[in-house]
Amino acid sequence: MPGRRRLPVLAALATAIAFGGIAPAEAAAAPPPKYPVGNVGKALENYLTSPGRVAGANDWNCRPSRAHPVPVVLVHATFANQGANWAVLAPTLANAGYCVFALNYGMTPLSADRAGGLGDIAASAAALDAFVDRVRAATGARKVDVVGHSQGGMMPGYYIKRLGGAAEVRRFVALAPSNHGTTILGLVELGRQLNLLGFANDVLKTVGAPGLVQQEAGSDFQKALFADGDTVPGPAYTVIETRNDIVVTPYTNAFLHGPNVTNVLVQDQCPGDFVGHVGMFNDGPVIQNVLNALGPAKRGFRAACTDYGLPV
Repeated sequence: MPGRRRLPVLAALATAIAFGGIAPAEAAAAPPPKYPVGNVGKALENYLTSPGRVAGANDWNCRPSRAHPVPVVLVHATFANQGANWAVLAPTLANAGYCVFALNYGMTPLSADRAGGLGDIAASAAALDAFVDRVRAATGARKVDVVGHSQGGMMPGYYIKRLGGAAEVRRFVALAPSNHGTTILGLVELGRQLNLLGFANDVLKTVGAPGLVQQEAGSDFQKALFADGDTVPGPAYTVIETRNDIVVTPYTNAFLHGPNVTNVLVQDQCPGDFVGHVGMFNDGPVIQNVLNALGPAKRGFRAACTDYGLPV
């Protein structure tokens, strides 16, 4: 093209790009997330059809990046499994660049391969210990971060305190954990007063659900676990709880005490968030607090009050 004609054409191209007529390569739309983030419907579907799989988790070829050098291990709640419990958080973390891993634990014949967390908690903690070793070996990471929900936010405390996990866990984030047990809205104490609790507990143990007994407030397991304090040196602990918890009661039992603990009450940030115990798994402020706790944690962090979870 002759020089005199080339200049007007180049000028026209530059004008078109500047006003959006032609998008340069750098302005191209970002690719969609690698993993679709689930919702309540997906969690229910996973509970039935893929209890041992969830989008974003257990890519054993994943290698931690410089931005996120510590793998994250997700630990589900009682009666739940990884497929259901982490339908939102696992893909969210994976899309953010984390290596994410999840396991099922505490399955007994009563579980039907879906309702986990029923088995003996010490045995579940041993299974978590072995799983963390596998994650560390596969990724080359010296430590992991642990995020757990309900029993999954308490049971890893046994692994950390009693099985050497303090040397293998950097950060432990617990969502509505059953720390210090639950009164089940006063039913545990009522059962004691009526001399019925022992019988009920024997039935639970017989049918294959000792993990339920061990989560009762005042149980022998709870007394032994916290007799020497709530935490141990090493990991940074974060507890995220809702005032509307009717599973862990009183809700304050979820909180831990120690120099390396941050306790977060969702309603202190978002008073209008009526999320319940179960709904922690899909609650926007909870997810934001998890991401903040995994780091770099911002002092005085406050979540945006949107996308509230189930009020149950």
